[in-house]
Amino acid sequence: MSTHTSRTAALFAVCSAHFLMPFMMSAVAVALPAIGREFHPSAIQLGLVETTYVLSASVFLLAMGRMGDIHGRKRIFQIGIVIFTLVGGLISQAWSIEAMIGLRFLQGMGGSMVMATTMAIVVSIFPPEERGKALGIAIASVYAGISCGPFFGGILVNSFGWRSLFYLSVPLGALTFLISIAKLRGEWAEAKGEPFDWWGSLIYAVSLVLLITGSSNLDLGLWAWVLGAVGTAGLGAFLLFEARITYPILNIALLRDNRVFALSNLAAMLNYAATFGITFFLSLYLQYVKGMNPREAGMVLMIQPIVQASFSPLCGRLADRYPAAKVATLGMALCAVGVGIAATIGQATPLWMIMIMLGVLGFGFALFSSPNVSVIMGSVPSRYLGVASGLNGSVRTLGMMSSMTIITIIFSIFMKGHAVAPETLPAFLTSMQTALLIFCGLCGVGIFCSFARFER
Repeated sequence: MSTHTSRTAALFAVCSAHFLMPFMMSAVAVALPAIGREFHPSAIQLGLVETTYVLSASVFLLAMGRMGDIHGRKRIFQIGIVIFTLVGGLISQAWSIEAMIGLRFLQGMGGSMVMATTMAIVVSIFPPEERGKALGIAIASVYAGISCGPFFGGILVNSFGWRSLFYLSVPLGALTFLISIAKLRGEWAEAKGEPFDWWGSLIYAVSLVLLITGSSNLDLGLWAWVLGAVGTAGLGAFLLFEARITYPILNIALLRDNRVFALSNLAAMLNYAATFGITFFLSLYLQYVKGMNPREAGMVLMIQPIVQASFSPLCGRLADRYPAAKVATLGMALCAVGVGIAATIGQATPLWMIMIMLGVLGFGFALFSSPNVSVIMGSVPSRYLGVASGLNGSVRTLGMMSSMTIITIIFSIFMKGHAVAPETLPAFLTSMQTALLIFCGLCGVGIFCSFARFER
């Protein structure tokens, strides 16, 4: 087998996994009402079907990246596929909402093993001059999964019930595993033999759980603010602890001494913090203000991931031809333009303007995502590629959480605990415009971080 064919086949294995994980996550969101009709859970329990998966994946990302560096990225990737697939099969037989939530936590751990190693595998296989294109294709597969999930998931749920989604995960996962067995050659474990930092992993996991739980419930009382503060302090303690040990899961020197690595991750966190909440706002806006049904709103919102999936490979190739940091900065600037347009949306805003804004955001994401990942992964020694991949996934989660925290605080100020309804639309629009102006400011800080990493 030629080197080129081997790289292509390995990239196909990575893309299969990259498609499967977000496809299942976005498809399950469509299935929640059907799951609710069968198990009759509380609203909190139903929400936990999704949030438990995301929480679990976030908690384990950094640790699994380090595991990959020590024990082999291909091995951790394949174990993750097996866990994700087998647990998906068990969820199809779920007997209660409590069992389903517990199994989704295990599935999130499997997902973290995959997502913490895929980018590191791509960078390990492809030379620097081809890295941007490969990462662009890999990232495009993520957004293809996000785009396809609601559409095909809705068809499956309507035709065969919600359990069919998890039946489907078994053959898809098995196919991905078999492709990885057949096509991923060799192993990458540059930190082989080094001990794993169990105490650091525990401190990080507990702190992140407290922070996410608190931040997600700020509108419910003082206890949530206390949890968030304790979680934040815990992450600070984690950084201090990691700086003092020989073999940490996160080498603090990468953040302290590597300006490009630190600023690139900060730019990624700001990008996600500034843009993640837009879909949340627009979903409510299109249904409550524009009177669309969920399917119509979903079709409009698909514009952004479709544009990103379409242009990510092209933008990755641009990052191979031109300095990736400059391409990513241009993408961040376009995101700022898109968020700025979104901040002007009012009750009379025409639909075509919203669609153009989503297109601009999608293209901005495409210009930013794969070039920025290329900069991050190219700025560290090969023995830290798993850690870099895991940290990049972690800052993405922290950015999303920051976005929703800002929204929660603004809703508590302007909506005062009231639900979105015809009589509260003025307050909702004020909340949306205020939050989007803040997000636009975050994009501005992100542009500054992107500029600051340029070589002088």
